[in-house]
Amino acid sequence: MPIHGISAPPTPVNEPVKGYAPGSPERASITQVIKGMSGEVIDIPNVIGGRNVETGDTRKVSNPSVHAEVLAHVHYPSEDDVLDAVAAAADAADDWANADWQDRAAVFLKAAELLAGPWRDILNASTMLGQGKTVHQAEIDAACEMIDFFRFNVDFARRLYEDQPISTSTIWNQVEYRALEGFVFAITPFNFTSIAGNLPAAPALMGNTVIWKPSRTASLSNWFVMELLREAGLPDGVINLVHGDGADVGDILLPHRDLAGVHFTGSTPTFQHIWRTVGENISGYRAYPRVVGETGGKDFIIAHPSANLESLAVAILRGSFEYQGQKCSAASRLYIPDNLWPRLREKLRGMIAELKMGDVRDYKNFLGPVIDERAFSKHSEYLKLANETGEVISGGSADGSTGWFVQPTLVRVDDPKHRLMQEEIFGPIVTAYVYPEGEFEETLDLVDSTGPYALTGAIFSQDRAAVTQARDRLRHAAGNFYVNDKPTGAVVGQQPFGGGRASGTNDKAGSIQNLTRWVSPRSIKENFVPDRDWRYPFLG
Repeated sequence: MPIHGISAPPTPVNEPVKGYAPGSPERASITQVIKGMSGEVIDIPNVIGGRNVETGDTRKVSNPSVHAEVLAHVHYPSEDDVLDAVAAAADAADDWANADWQDRAAVFLKAAELLAGPWRDILNASTMLGQGKTVHQAEIDAACEMIDFFRFNVDFARRLYEDQPISTSTIWNQVEYRALEGFVFAITPFNFTSIAGNLPAAPALMGNTVIWKPSRTASLSNWFVMELLREAGLPDGVINLVHGDGADVGDILLPHRDLAGVHFTGSTPTFQHIWRTVGENISGYRAYPRVVGETGGKDFIIAHPSANLESLAVAILRGSFEYQGQKCSAASRLYIPDNLWPRLREKLRGMIAELKMGDVRDYKNFLGPVIDERAFSKHSEYLKLANETGEVISGGSADGSTGWFVQPTLVRVDDPKHRLMQEEIFGPIVTAYVYPEGEFEETLDLVDSTGPYALTGAIFSQDRAAVTQARDRLRHAAGNFYVNDKPTGAVVGQQPFGGGRASGTNDKAGSIQNLTRWVSPRSIKENFVPDRDWRYPFLG
C-alpha cells in the first residue's frame, strides 16, 4: 500500500574521503581485501531479469599493472540474450514506474550506506586492480563519488517532484513526472566506477528500467556495483547488466522501437555514432529518445602573468597526472606567460622527478598503468610525436613489458595549433605553449578557438580583473570552469559536471538537471466547479 505522507529523505552530505595513511585501520583493511581479490579469478555473468546468464563466450579482464595477471572472465551475450534484456526491462517497467518514489529512493539510499560501510573495500579494491587506480583515486571515485550520487540524486528527485504549478480556488493543477516509455540504454566508461554506477542508477531512480553495458576493462568493479544494488533491494529487471562490444550491443538496442533514452559517457566519435544512428531511425521509435552524453575533452590551464607559481605548478601536476591523465577533465594543454615559464619549467621538472610510478598495490606510487594495450600504443605514438616535434621537458618514454606504464610527460611546443595542443590523448601527457607576457587577451582567444572540446578549464591569476576577463571570454570554452584550482575533481552537489561543444550535451551529472532528462512531465488540470453555460459574459 502507498505511504500516506510527504516523506523527507535524509539530508545529503558528501562522503568524507578516507586518508589510507600508514598505520590507519582503512589501510590495513583494504590491504587484506586486495590480497584476497588478487588471488582469485572470477566469472562475470550478464544479469538479465535478475538471472545470472553465463554464455561460455568469454573475454579476459587483466590487471593493467601486471597484464599477465588475469582477474576475471566476462561472459558476452548472444543477440537473443540482449533481446531478453529488453523483454526483462519491459516486464519490470510498470511495477517499478508505479512504485512510490520513496520505495525507489530507499534502494539507492541503502546502497549508499552499504557502500560507505561493508562494500567500501570491495569497490575500491576492484577498481584499483581492474582499472589501475591508486587507493586515493579509487576512494574518491568508487566510494565517495558513487555514495554522493546515490544520496544527492534522491534529494534532487524530491525537489523535482515538489516543483508544482500554481492553482486557484476552483482549479487544482499538478505535474506528474512520468518515467519514459521504453528502456534506457546506459553505456559506461572504464575510468570512473562512480559514473558506471550513476548512469544506470539515475534513470532507474526516476522510474525507468535500464539496460547497462559497461566497459570490459571496468567489468570487475562494475560487477560488484551490480551486486551492491541487488543487495540493496533493486528488483529484478530494473537494471539489466549486458556485456559485449559496443557496436554489437548497440546495433541491437539503438534502433529498437522501445529505446527511450541513451545515457552515455565515452569517446566523442562513439557518441556521434550513437546520435547519428538515433537520427537515422527516428521515425521508428515509440517516442523520441533522450540522448544524454559526456564525451571528450582537451582541457586547459591558462596562467596570467600574476599567477602564483607554487599553486600553478601543483595544479598542473595533479590535474595532468592523477589517474595517469585518464580523466575527461584532465589538464592537457597549458598556456604559460614567458615571465613565468623558466621558473615553472624547472619547478615542474623537479616535482615530476619525485613521482613514483608502478603497481597500485604499492602505496608509494603516485601513478599506475594506463588501462590497456590499445591505450598504451596510442600514448606511445604521441610520445614519439612529442620527441620528434616538441621539447620534452620531463618523461617521454613508456614501458609495456610488465604493465602498461607511460611516464608522466611535459612537452613544450612552439605552435599553439600543434596536434598535441588539439587532440585528446587521455594519458599522462601535457603540452605547454608559452605566450608573450603582454598577450594575455590574445591568448584567451587562442584558448577558445583551439580544438573542438569544451569540458573543463582553469585560470590562474592574482589579478581579479584578469580572472573576470578570462571567465567572460571563455564562457563557452568549458562547462566546468575553475579559478586558481586544477580543472579536475568535480564534487557531486558542489560542481555539477558536464561540457558543451564536442564534449557532450552538458546535462550536468550530479545535479537536478540530469534527472529532468529521465522523466516525461504530464500536466493534470482538475476543475472543481465546471462551467454549465457555454455563453461568455461579453456576449450579453
